[in-house]
Amino acid sequence: MDLNIKINDKNHLDIGGADACDIAEEFGTPTYVIDENRIRDNYNRFYNAFSKYYPDFRVYYACKANTNLAVMRILESEGCCIDAVSPGEVYTSKKLGFPGERILFTGNNVTTEELKFVAEQGAVLNLDSVSALKRLAEVVDPEGFKISFRVNPMVGAGHHDHCITGGVMSKFGIMDNEAVEVYQFAEDLGFTPVGMHSHIGSGILDPEPFKLAIESTIDIAGKVHTEAGIDFEFVDFGGGVGIPYTPEENIVDIDTFAKENIALFKSKLEEHDLGKPTMYLEPGRYLVGDASVLLTRVNSVKQSYRKFLGVDSGFHTLLRPAMYDSYHHIVLANKMDAPNTQEVDIAGNVCESGDLFARDRPMPDVEEGDLLAILNAGAYGFTMSSNYNSRPKASEVLVKDGECFLTRERETFEDLFNKQIIPDYLQ
Repeated sequence: MDLNIKINDKNHLDIGGADACDIAEEFGTPTYVIDENRIRDNYNRFYNAFSKYYPDFRVYYACKANTNLAVMRILESEGCCIDAVSPGEVYTSKKLGFPGERILFTGNNVTTEELKFVAEQGAVLNLDSVSALKRLAEVVDPEGFKISFRVNPMVGAGHHDHCITGGVMSKFGIMDNEAVEVYQFAEDLGFTPVGMHSHIGSGILDPEPFKLAIESTIDIAGKVHTEAGIDFEFVDFGGGVGIPYTPEENIVDIDTFAKENIALFKSKLEEHDLGKPTMYLEPGRYLVGDASVLLTRVNSVKQSYRKFLGVDSGFHTLLRPAMYDSYHHIVLANKMDAPNTQEVDIAGNVCESGDLFARDRPMPDVEEGDLLAILNAGAYGFTMSSNYNSRPKASEVLVKDGECFLTRERETFEDLFNKQIIPDYLQ
C-alpha cells in the first residue's frame, strides 16, 4: 500500500512538509493542494525505469489529467513532453515553454480550423481518422509534412467502462485492418507518416494489458512497414498506468512493469524488422494523481436514515466518485491518529442525490468544523470541475518543501457572470 500519507507531530496530515490544517486556515476550503516534490519524484521514477531498458524513450505527460500551470511548468523543467488532446492544451503548453516538437496532438472529432491551428503551433499531429487526414491536406502543404496515426489495437483495459479506449466499442483511432491503406493514402497526398499511436485505457495496475497492446500495435506497425514501406521514427503506446486508490491496492512496481514491456517491445521490433524507433508513453494519473489532495471542511453532521457528513465541496469540485463510482481514500486531516468508530456517508453540497464522495465509509468520530482530506485528487480533479449549482470553483495551492504558493485563486460569485451577456431588450 502507498497512499502517500504523511503525519506531522501534531497528528495533522502533512502535505509536502506543510500542515494541512494551516493550509486550510490560510487559503480556505475547498482547496486542492499539490506537492511539487511528489510530481518530480513520480516523473523521474517513471522515466528512469523505462529509459534504463530502452534509452531512446520519451515521456509525454497526458496534461488533460491536470493543466494547472505550475504543474505543467514543473514537468517542463524536468524535460517532459506533452500529450495534448485539444487545441487549448497545445496553446497552454506553448505558452509555458514547450516547443512544438515536444507536443504530440492526438485529437478526435477535430475541426478543420483546429487542425490548422495545431499545425501552425508546430505540434506533431497524430490523426484519428481519414476525415482528419483529408481536411489537414486542405490547410497545410502536405509535402514532407510529418504525421502519425492513432490505431485501434483491439485491446481495451481500464478501471471503468468509460476509461477503456480500445476495442470494437471505442470511438478512437483507425481500424487495424485499414491501417496499411490509410498510411499509403497519406503518402499519396504527400505527407510523411513517421509514427503510430495506440491507447487502451487508464487506471491499469498490471503489465499484462500493456503487453497485449504492444503486441497488437507492433504487429500492425510491422504490416504497415512491410506493405506500405513506412519507416517509423516513433511508436506511442499511450498512457494508462494507474495508482492505488484504496488501501488494499499496491503501487505499481514500475521497474518490473518497464522491464517486462520493454523486453516484449524489443522482441516485436526485431520480429518485424522495424529498427529502433523511439518509444513514447503518455502517463497522466501516474505523474500527478497522488501528488494532490482536496481539503474540504465538514459543515454538517446529520443523523437521518443514514448518518451523513456534509462537506463544503461536491461533485462540481471532484467529479470522479459520481461519474465513475471511483473510490478516493478520505482521512480526518486534523485528527490523523483517531481510530475508526463508525460507517458514514460523506456527502457534498450539490443538489443531487448522486453527490456523494463515499458510502458506508469507516471513519473516526467527526465533528462539524473538522477538516477532511480527499486523497489522490491530482488527476481529473480540478480539470473536470464545473460551476454547477452556480458554485464558484476551488482554489489551488502548490507546496514546495513546506512553503505554500497560491497557484489559482478561488472563484467568487462575480466570476459566475464572466462572458455572459444579457440582450439589450431584457435589460
